Amino acid sequence: MRKLVYVFSIALVWGIVGFSVSGCSNKKPKTVDSANIDTLAKDTTGEDSSEQLIASTPMPKAADELFDDFIFNFAASRKTQFKRIVFPLKVYSNGRVIRTIDPLHWKLDHFFMRQDYYTLIFDNPRQMNMPKDTKISHVIIEKIYFSKSIVKQYLFNRINGQWKLTSINYNRLYKNTNASFLRFYKVFASDSTFQIEHIHDPVKFIGPDPDNDFSTMTGEIIPEQWPAFAPKFPQGMIYNIIYGQKYTESNQKVFVIRGIANGLEQEFTFRRIRGRWMLMKMSI
Repeated sequence: MRKLVYVFSIALVWGIVGFSVSGCSNKKPKTVDSANIDTLAKDTTGEDSSEQLIASTPMPKAADELFDDFIFNFAASRKTQFKRIVFPLKVYSNGRVIRTIDPLHWKLDHFFMRQDYYTLIFDNPRQMNMPKDTKISHVIIEKIYFSKSIVKQYLFNRINGQWKLTSINYNRLYKNTNASFLRFYKVFASDSTFQIEHIHDPVKFIGPDPDNDFSTMTGEIIPEQWPAFAPKFPQGMIYNIIYGQKYTESNQKVFVIRGIANGLEQEFTFRRIRGRWMLMKMSI
């Protein structure tokens, strides 16, 4: 009978928030990126109104101060991409140049603009402040393809005050600095039984108070209660943005699902205990 009262409260919170990787539009999450692993994607889907607005508006100079401001303009605008790519763009595989891309063969890449969310991985909560650092000059966007165990990296550098895409790099997933966690996450995201086996007893929960829009509530969830509250985790392919955070073979990872248009966010803190990754805390 422990925590049953709180179970009802948590269920009410989840019902109110209604936020998962499919966002507030109730769309199913896009689990596979449209880009082929070996070739860049063709622009086959129509732009939504927000993309059209961004694409039709000149990118303000202030957008180069924060990489997040820049990338949303870059991902939505064909004109901006052609201006902010260093052509011929070098493509590496395992550290070796395998080809170059000239302007005629570049295909517009929308990154995560065509889904309602994107994902981030940090070693600790302090690293979560790095996206706000205006001094960073090197950022990597990773597309992590679980089915092929490949990580595609887009390398951006700030050159003369302007962010530019300078190269693309392919690597095997096992060489990634987050390889241990990513191997775990691949199974955790898709296997409900595996999830329960890797839920700490208890999991700390932080979420909005259904009785007060301006406060939060805390509580605990035990493994037996997890199926009632488990969100949908992105599968197939996820993004990660490296803002300069230095990853280590740490025993903690903070996995963030960040809404694009709605400003909502979910944070999941995992810790490796005696060799097993366990979900310790969730915040919505």
